[in-house]
Amino acid sequence: MVVDNIRKIVRICSMNPRDLKDLLYEQVARVGKALANPKRLELLEMLAQGEKSVEVVAAAAALDIKLASAHLKALKEARLVQSRRDGKRMLYRLSGRDVAQLGVTLRQVAEQHLLELRVALQRMMAEPERLAKVGRKDLLAQAKRGEVVVIDVRPRDEYDTAHLPCARSMPLAELIHRLAELPRDAEIVAYCRGPFCLMSDEAVTLLNKRGFRARKIFDGVSEWQDAGLPLTRP
Repeated sequence: MVVDNIRKIVRICSMNPRDLKDLLYEQVARVGKALANPKRLELLEMLAQGEKSVEVVAAAAALDIKLASAHLKALKEARLVQSRRDGKRMLYRLSGRDVAQLGVTLRQVAEQHLLELRVALQRMMAEPERLAKVGRKDLLAQAKRGEVVVIDVRPRDEYDTAHLPCARSMPLAELIHRLAELPRDAEIVAYCRGPFCLMSDEAVTLLNKRGFRARKIFDGVSEWQDAGLPLTRP
């Protein structure tokens, strides 16, 4: 690996200006090529929540192990993810927080310019009463005052990696058994992995049917971080 890197550096240093310029665009295009697949974008969103095994991301993205491994390999070759072995398992994580921010920016640009995406998101917002009508900083202030209860319905390991301040861990799979922990006299605000995640929708439906006042926000930890707001990390 070290010898290969030295050879690459020597080759770059000997290039003429035109070839060097071509190389610059070629290297940036490596990232674009790795992102040019919807499943890889989904895998990046999952890894933005924390380190995961191939088996976990494959199951969550409805992929077989072989195909999930191929997608992760492509992301790794573009240096967007890193891997490590833990016994017989191969674990993957983002190469940096800037990769999560890149995912947010890419989605925001797509939403700004693609009609199809805007229509799809509007369909997800077809019931506006399900959305919390409060800004991020106001939500944080309300949660600190106890006026709302923010619940994180992602799996517990994702909550432990990073979560919104004042949020309680209430994984969707456990929610039905933990309703007694939630107050009836305060609004419940649920969030999950971001705008494309459906776990918070399921949580709001469940809570409203059980008599709670529940709404959701589209933010996940990546959106919160992109906005320059604090997260709680171990």
